Amino acid sequence: MSDDDALHKRGHALEDEYFRKRDRELMEKFRQAAAAEQARKDLGRKAGLDDPELVQELQDLGFTPETVVLLPLVPIIEVAWAERGITKAERELILRLARSRGVEAGSAADRQLTEWLTSRPTETVFARARRLIRAMLESASAPAGELKADDLVKYCEEIASASGGILGIGRISAEERALLSSIAADLSARRS
Repeated sequence: MSDDDALHKRGHALEDEYFRKRDRELMEKFRQAAAAEQARKDLGRKAGLDDPELVQELQDLGFTPETVVLLPLVPIIEVAWAERGITKAERELILRLARSRGVEAGSAADRQLTEWLTSRPTETVFARARRLIRAMLESASAPAGELKADDLVKYCEEIASASGGILGIGRISAEERALLSSIAADLSARRS
């Protein structure tokens, strides 16, 4: 075999390896794109949202198919943070509600909830979440048996009164009252 043949063979081998590597990279990109699309579909289905822009907004806020169960809890968490911190009674009520909604201890949703109970989410998160909850409540494809706007407002009121007044009964601050009114208006508003 001549040196030219060996060099030619080596060139073909390198070329073949290059294209095999490119094929693997492209297949991995396709696989990742398919997985991302499936995650978007799962997220939309679990939230009961068909609008791709709303599903994208959920993703932008960090929700996943595993954590979207927390979306209706965001206004409740907002009320708990209204007076600069979450009390033990408020935390217990929120955790009880989360467990009743299927959030298991140690799950991705539980870890996200713990983070929100430890560090206050931004106003942007609260505002965008309310808009998404309203869209979810108005959606014809929302999962059956989901909470209604009135239920969410009722839970917000329970959180607001959990640590107020004598023995934690009967006192909702002016700040909490204003927030409750705003949440009630946002959740019951109809999209134009």
